[in-house]
Amino acid sequence: MFLLLIIGLTLTGGAVALIARAVALPRIRTAERLEQIGAYGAPLPVGDARGSLSAFLDRLAANVGAKVSPTLSGGEEQEMRALLMSAGMYGTGPGLFLGYRVLSTLGLAVMWLWLAPLLNVSATILLAGITLAALAGWIFPLALVRDRAKRRLARIDYELPELIDSLVVTVEAGTGFAGALRLAAREIGGPLGDELNLALREQNMGLSTEAALENMLSRADTPAMRSFVRSVLQGETLGVSIGEIMRSLAIEMRSRRRAAAEARAQKAPVKILFPLVFLIFPAVFIVLLYPAIYNLSHALGGG
Repeated sequence: MFLLLIIGLTLTGGAVALIARAVALPRIRTAERLEQIGAYGAPLPVGDARGSLSAFLDRLAANVGAKVSPTLSGGEEQEMRALLMSAGMYGTGPGLFLGYRVLSTLGLAVMWLWLAPLLNVSATILLAGITLAALAGWIFPLALVRDRAKRRLARIDYELPELIDSLVVTVEAGTGFAGALRLAAREIGGPLGDELNLALREQNMGLSTEAALENMLSRADTPAMRSFVRSVLQGETLGVSIGEIMRSLAIEMRSRRRAAAEARAQKAPVKILFPLVFLIFPAVFIVLLYPAIYNLSHALGGG
């Protein structure tokens, strides 16, 4: 009975989290775009692009986060801000995200309090369920953001060799590095394209190319991005040809991608072992051995 309750609570929490994510996802994307455009002086569209429910949740989470955020230390706030930027959630500050975590914690706990009397659970299970629901509500939003940041950074790492190939072609054709970045930003989409466009906006506001690249590295700190930014900065400092640096870096990136693919291929047999042993082999044994066992049992019984 207790196991069924735990499973039901987990499924209910997952459903609530998915609904909240579906409601908040348009708001998050809109807020990202508006925050990026507004930060660099572009005119904002007239009217509120967010729904009334999302705006209400934003205000509520912001108020709750303002009350709770003073408990965060400076290092924790910077770490949370870096995580949100890595996830591409530029319009969500640490205080707002902390407010959503508190609301998620209270919401799941209240939902369990509403669900528990319907299931006629004991007081012990009620208290344990409240604890588990609150813990899940506190941890689950952070796990979602970390997973989003991980997938986004992995995609940036995967797409970076294409950016470097584009830079090699345009730089060796006689285009300056800043112009090559602008041309590449028009062709590349996704998270890497967003980071490039943001870096270009920073340059338009007066930042140097080196400072814009360092800011891009702080937002998307991956091994490939570190190699790219450091190579460009060293080339600018030492006066080495950017074309030669980009060509060498492209070869390095391809080798790194090949090594990562080989590592994933080596892990495939281990990952397929569980479904092979517990799902495929039993079905094969049933199909092959059951007729023989059935005939043998009838033959011995008839004898």
